Amino acid sequence: MMTLCLGAGALANCPSGCSCNDDTLVVVCEESRLDVLPIALNPSIQRLIIRNNKIKTIDSSMQFYADLQHLDLSQNHLVSIPNRSFAYQRKLQELHLNRNKISAVSNATFQGLTALTVLNLRRNFLEELGPGVFATLPRLEELNIGQNRISRLDPRAFAGLSALRILYIDDNQLNAVPTTSFALLGSLAELHVGLNAFSSLSDDAFAGLNRLSVLDLNGAGLSNISEHAFRGLPGLRSLNLFGNRLDTVPTHQLAVLTRLEELYIGQNDFTVLEKNSFNGLKNLKFLDVTGALQLERIEKGAFDDNVNLETVGFANNKKLTAIEDGTFVGLPKLKHVTLRDNAIVTLGETVFVGKELKQVDLSDNPLVCDCRLLWLQELLSEKSNFSTAQCAAPDHLKDRPLRTLAADELGCVLHDSRQQTIICIALAVAGAALTVLCIVLYKYRKNMREKLKDYKLNKRAIRKDLEYQKTFSTEEDYIVRGIHPGQYPAPPAPPHAPGLRPIPVTEL
Repeated sequence: MMTLCLGAGALANCPSGCSCNDDTLVVVCEESRLDVLPIALNPSIQRLIIRNNKIKTIDSSMQFYADLQHLDLSQNHLVSIPNRSFAYQRKLQELHLNRNKISAVSNATFQGLTALTVLNLRRNFLEELGPGVFATLPRLEELNIGQNRISRLDPRAFAGLSALRILYIDDNQLNAVPTTSFALLGSLAELHVGLNAFSSLSDDAFAGLNRLSVLDLNGAGLSNISEHAFRGLPGLRSLNLFGNRLDTVPTHQLAVLTRLEELYIGQNDFTVLEKNSFNGLKNLKFLDVTGALQLERIEKGAFDDNVNLETVGFANNKKLTAIEDGTFVGLPKLKHVTLRDNAIVTLGETVFVGKELKQVDLSDNPLVCDCRLLWLQELLSEKSNFSTAQCAAPDHLKDRPLRTLAADELGCVLHDSRQQTIICIALAVAGAALTVLCIVLYKYRKNMREKLKDYKLNKRAIRKDLEYQKTFSTEEDYIVRGIHPGQYPAPPAPPHAPGLRPIPVTEL
């Protein structure tokens, strides 16, 4: 009965505009126009979400909620946090203070939060971090201090964070990688440090982070990466170099990342992906080159060393017109190819081949639909899950899906590409046989001429012999009949003269 009364009392004290649930022990006050923390909530609540209100400070009322595990005070008007404000929240695991106006924190700010695993200070006004500012958070696993104004980190700013696994320090005002500060984070697995103003990476820029698996340098302003910048990162699996100022692919620098599986390198300034651009990255599975506005050509052999590639993305590269034949050949695991929104006019039949392909996206390219694309039309017809490619030219085919066109509409004389192949092979074989015959005739021309001469002589001799035999046979016949050579036999009697018989020849 007492429990019921307590529940009813707690519900009765739920502030206007809030949702209070004593079964789940969750209180949500979103856009409730609160300017102070409510003091009369159920003291047993575990999740308190007071987001997008007008609270300016954290007062002593926090001491009444010692069972809190999750506290969200994001999108308020907090300017500062008094020391020991969370001294009684020893069960608190997540604290979200993002999108406020906090300009400073100290090593006394978070005292008492010995169970905290997630701290979110993103999008505040922090300018620097002093030594040991988070030292009272021994179990902290994720720290987000991105989108602040931090330009200076004390070398011992992250002291005591032996359990930290994820760090966001992106979108600040750092002009160099704070290598000495990072060296204290031996357990760090994921580092987001982009959108700063580094311009270059020095050798061993991430020394000490030998457990790092994800490194995000998106928009860091990099134009130069030194030879050994990524040394000491043996387990790195994902690297984001998107949105920098690299004019060539840093092939040699990347080659040490032998376990790399994901690489984002779009929105840079290189004009060509040359042969072996990603040499050494034998475990690479995912490659994204999006929005590289200067990229014009991908050479055959660019991915010769990347036999485990499964997905490649080339989208929104407005100058990309040439993908050489055989570019994606030799990639037996390739399943997804995105070539959307480039400047591709045509593609050779041998750009990619493979039974494993599950998706090809060629949409939004200025394709010229002629017989050169008959192979692609057949491929699109066979693979229903491939994207629709539309024609940009010639005019009478503009905006028509390539999949729906017949061979004669593409200007092909032969409708069957296999028939074309067979005929070409037959012609090639016939041509080769004719060439061999000519060579043989030319090589043995003297022997053949002599044999032909012998043949003619033999034929003439045979003819004379036949004539001689005929003559000799006639003379014998005359002798047998008692007629000497030079005499003619008497003409035979007419068949109609009755009673006449031939006169027998008396033998001598």
